[in-house]
Amino acid sequence: MIKILFVCHGNICRSPMAEFVMKDLVEREGLSHEFEIASAATSTEELGNPVYPPARKKLAEHGLSCEGKYARQLRRDDRDYDYIVGMDQWNMRNISRMIGADYDGKIVKLLTYAGRDDDVADPWYTGDFETTYRDVVEGCSAMLEELKKEL
Repeated sequence: MIKILFVCHGNICRSPMAEFVMKDLVEREGLSHEFEIASAATSTEELGNPVYPPARKKLAEHGLSCEGKYARQLRRDDRDYDYIVGMDQWNMRNISRMIGADYDGKIVKLLTYAGRDDDVADPWYTGDFETTYRDVVEGCSAMLEELKKEL
C-alpha cells in the first residue's frame, strides 16, 4: 500500500483538494485498494474546520465530495507516510521543521511531478479556485503516473 499525505498551510483549500482529486484518480484506475490518501495542515489556524466553501464548491463542480473532511495538523508520526506532498515552498520548509529531516526523500512539492518547480496557486489569497484546481489535477495526475510504476 502506498500512503500519501498532502500538506498545505491550513488544510482547508489546497491539500484537501489534492486529497480528493487523488482519491478520485486512483478510484477511476481501479487502484483504491493500493492507496491510503489523506491531508493535513502545517498551522493550527483552521484545525477542526471543514473544507473552505469555495474549495468544496470547486470539487463539487467536478463531481467530487469532501464531506466529512476536517482540518488536522501534521504530526511527527506522519513520517510513516511514503509520500508527504507540500503545495508550496513554505509548506516544504514547515513540513521539514515539524517532522524532521527528510533522509528518505519522501517530502516533495506536488508540481515537481509535473516537471514544474512552481507552487500550487493559493486560492486563499487569490480567490482563483479554478487555477488551484488545475494545478492540483496536473500534479496529482503526474504523480499517479509515476506511482503506478511502483505497483
